[in-house]
Amino acid sequence: MTTPHLSDAELAGQPAAYWTGVAYESLIAFTRAQHAAHGFTQPQFWLLRNLSPNDLLPGGGGLTVPELRHAMRSYLRAEDDLDAEAEVLRERGWLTRDAAGRLRITEAGEDARVRFKQYAPAIRARIHDGVDDADYVTTLKVLRRMIRNTGGTL
Repeated sequence: MTTPHLSDAELAGQPAAYWTGVAYESLIAFTRAQHAAHGFTQPQFWLLRNLSPNDLLPGGGGLTVPELRHAMRSYLRAEDDLDAEAEVLRERGWLTRDAAGRLRITEAGEDARVRFKQYAPAIRARIHDGVDDADYVTTLKVLRRMIRNTGGTL
């Protein structure tokens, strides 16, 4: 659905919460569709990243699903099933699970993480197409200010 062109005055009266919600849903749907087109899910990529000693788990050692869920709490969606996603990655040979339930990334999983990471710049470029970097930075500054104004934390 397209919306008619709005003047700056009309835009100033629009509710930010509505538009940030629309933007969030659109960006997540686009990103997840791009990942799916390449044969993986966003939660699978997050699992690999969070278990990689070359990315978000510098010390290695593995994590349990509850520990991973806690680490990803700020960006997981309600429908994200880390147990099921981890099982898919385990079946692909990209993760192992020990007797204590700790997941560890395998060499094949690390190779997949690196492969998946290569798609990020193109996804970002498509999302940012036609958006000047200065405008993007200004938008983020405004959103961060609104978050602080409403008692949110960054």
